[in-house]
Amino acid sequence: MARFPKPPEGSWTQHYPQLGTGPVSYRDSVDPAFYELERKAVFRRAWLNVGRVEQIPRKGSYFTKEMKVVNTSIILVRTTTGEVKAYHNICRHRGNKLVWNDMPLEETSGVCRQFTCKYHAWRYDLDGNLTFVQQEGEFFDLDKSRYGLVPVHCDVWEGFIFVNFAKQPEQSLRDFLGPMITDLEGYPFDRMTSRFHYRSEVKANWKLYMDAFQEFYHAPVLHANQSPTAYSKAAAEAGFEAPHYRIEGPHRLVSTSGIRAWELADEMRKPIEDICQSGLFGPWDKPDLGEMPVGLNPAKCDPWGLDSFQLFPNFVMLFWGQGWYLTYHYWPTSHNTHLFEGTVYFPQPRTPRERIAQELAAVSFKEYGLQDANTLEATQSMVESEVLDEFVLCDQEVLIRHLHTETAAWVDEYRRKTAGV
Repeated sequence: MARFPKPPEGSWTQHYPQLGTGPVSYRDSVDPAFYELERKAVFRRAWLNVGRVEQIPRKGSYFTKEMKVVNTSIILVRTTTGEVKAYHNICRHRGNKLVWNDMPLEETSGVCRQFTCKYHAWRYDLDGNLTFVQQEGEFFDLDKSRYGLVPVHCDVWEGFIFVNFAKQPEQSLRDFLGPMITDLEGYPFDRMTSRFHYRSEVKANWKLYMDAFQEFYHAPVLHANQSPTAYSKAAAEAGFEAPHYRIEGPHRLVSTSGIRAWELADEMRKPIEDICQSGLFGPWDKPDLGEMPVGLNPAKCDPWGLDSFQLFPNFVMLFWGQGWYLTYHYWPTSHNTHLFEGTVYFPQPRTPRERIAQELAAVSFKEYGLQDANTLEATQSMVESEVLDEFVLCDQEVLIRHLHTETAAWVDEYRRKTAGV
């Protein structure tokens, strides 16, 4: 970290004067009425990432996604022409959920030629057309062409599948992402097919958990036991400063320098790290991924640690200097609960050792996530006490200011547009 000395006080926040420097309110994280507005103003208007194309690799491949925040379930499918489409997961006959297995509220996936309703056997092809109605002659002037599946706006960027629940999206997906995100084009996402996934129900507002990954001020304290004692003690005493923050439109970025774990003294490493050749942060055998896109490592850190791209509203991509990436999703389920999903991506391992190195990295980040989730549930419980109305933030917590300010702006805009409607 010595290569990147602490910038002068206020050096990041001053670049975004509209965010201010005063205490912030977390009322937006405890108020059920605000949450109801947020669902409509944000989650029904923004582009939301719901998965990757590798989840539907061939025609007829599909998966479902439960979207409680917008009160629906959707089907993502690859059609016979190779196009990725999205539909509301509802039969046009009597409203039964169309695609599910044993448990109607659980997500599922598979391959099929058509979707058949379990209730009365209405059938729909992969393009959403109604193709068969049981005892069709008993219906009254039924025009099947009018009763296809209800589509959801869907687009794909770099293999990431996004949906939008607005009647008509206000921006194209590419315009919504903006240059800071599209400058990541060319990263070898399609080679990162060794995948580890986990999810957890968290008793905290989704924004509070996102806040935890928008600053590293907490890292030397909360995650001290994840690092060698000598290293974590030194880090706690010196503090942690990221060398680069950036805000563009509704999205945010924090970039950090890193360390080469294998260059640390023996006593600074854990035995399991030497055995697995993995740790702080990821496998030591860095894959050759070719030239990286211009959007990565904007601070030109050497050594580079990570870039954390926070895509509004609830999607995070973290790129690690050791040649892998992970994603986080925060899916609200109420004003004070959400479903957290973490997915870790590596290139396919070539040897058992590489596989073990990847698994150690995946398990380590699951532990980090559990530590943060536990703390955030404690935060939620006390913010709801309303003992305090506002909370102070330091300069390196500038991205937290932005998330709450941006969310409030979307809600205010929605209120103005719907006033008197």
